[in-house]
Amino acid sequence: MSQQAVDKIEQRFKALAEKTSPAVWGAPKQLIKLSQQIEQTDIYLARRVLQRVRNLQPNNPKIVRELTRLSNEIATKAKLTQTSSSTETSTQLISDKVIKINSDTKADKQQDQSQEETSILSTLAALKDNVVNHSQTKNMNKPWLLFLVIPFVLFAFYQLVWAAPRYESRAQLIIQQPDGMSTMDPSMALLSGLGVGGNSTADTQLAKAYIHSEDMLKFLQSKYNIQQHYHDGGDIFSRLSNNSTIEDLLQYYIEHTAVEIDDKSGVIKLLVQGFTPEFASQLTQAIVDRAEWYVNSIGHQLADAQLEFIRGEHKQIEIRLRDAQKSILAFQQKNNLLDPEAEGAAFQQITYGLESQIATKSAELTGLKSVMTAKAPQVVILESELNALKNQLELERERLSLQRKSSTSAANSSNLSATLSNGTAVSEVLAQFADLKIELELALKGYTSSEISLDKARIEAYRQLKYLVVVESPTFPENNQYPKTLYNILLFLVLQLMLYAIGKIIIATAKELR
Repeated sequence: MSQQAVDKIEQRFKALAEKTSPAVWGAPKQLIKLSQQIEQTDIYLARRVLQRVRNLQPNNPKIVRELTRLSNEIATKAKLTQTSSSTETSTQLISDKVIKINSDTKADKQQDQSQEETSILSTLAALKDNVVNHSQTKNMNKPWLLFLVIPFVLFAFYQLVWAAPRYESRAQLIIQQPDGMSTMDPSMALLSGLGVGGNSTADTQLAKAYIHSEDMLKFLQSKYNIQQHYHDGGDIFSRLSNNSTIEDLLQYYIEHTAVEIDDKSGVIKLLVQGFTPEFASQLTQAIVDRAEWYVNSIGHQLADAQLEFIRGEHKQIEIRLRDAQKSILAFQQKNNLLDPEAEGAAFQQITYGLESQIATKSAELTGLKSVMTAKAPQVVILESELNALKNQLELERERLSLQRKSSTSAANSSNLSATLSNGTAVSEVLAQFADLKIELELALKGYTSSEISLDKARIEAYRQLKYLVVVESPTFPENNQYPKTLYNILLFLVLQLMLYAIGKIIIATAKELR
């Protein structure tokens, strides 16, 4: 636009300001109405008025849009005016040329005039065709009408009007295990290793895998017939096919059931979509109940299997201990001994006593022989006592180490005779009893260790029990969460523009290479 045209617009603007009251001239809303009134007669002045409104309210997006619209209309009008003016100028030049030729050659060049007129008419026809072709080319250079506007309108119509709403119910869960430290003494706590946390990540991943498993799908299908809901509730693009297989149903179920796990806290967030809020809430509750049953049953099954194995081992050790006790009791009854070791100790004590008496008597006999003759009565008596003690010592030693006949045993004291009535040496009896006692002690130690292992297994089983705790009960949605209309429309528009720009670049590159 020339400076002269700008000055004329400013003059009309100042004249309008003088005619308008100060109250209207300082009110943006009144100026907007005034601009709309004079837009039909003077669009340049209307835009200048809107510029004043923008100065008064620089942050009003409505004013910016109106200014942009008027600027576009002015640019379009100026372009059309320029094209028309160019065409008229070309036509006027050709007409002047025709008049000049007619005036110069009318008298003497009739044949040349006919040829020149034919050339001029051809030029006019070519100019007309050029204008028409320019208009057609301008209309044909608008592929955005086919590739942008129509698909965008159809997609927006689907998102705003046709798309079936989907409601999302939410629930939050966490897997916990009981604290066994408060229910046992410190020694058992150290023995069992309690206090070391388990692998919570594996538990949450296990719960997620079961929620997205075919077992869970079959349970929900038998209880709620989710396949029919997924088919009847959605629109033609979002519904499940009527002849879908179990794999298709599982894939559709997984796409509409999200399981999010917080690695730090271990909280499992369950997001379930449905075409009605009632169904979404019911389905979420069913999934929570079934997952809780699964987690609890897995923990109890592992604990029962471990305890069953430990109880079987403990029962075998208990049988071994009872057999060892029965063997000792039978040995005692067979040999008529309450405690063979005590009996052997008594025999040894007798032997040691006899040896002590023999030593004493030998010393006395030596002393008497030094002052008396060998036939003295005291010496003879002492020698007899000494010989008796030696014979008895030999007998006692044989009882301890040798197998004697029953007749030899019968000649001794009644108690020892009863003890060795079967003709078995005391040392052999002690050896047999020692073997039985060692077996009993080993069985008793094994039983004690088995008792500790059983207690530890109970604690470990109690420790392995896992419980699915509901942090947030399934919600009842009131507003549909999907489809995200504005987001989807904007994303579709961005993708359209990207594809259109890529296409334009490819076409321009092809033309350049051609």
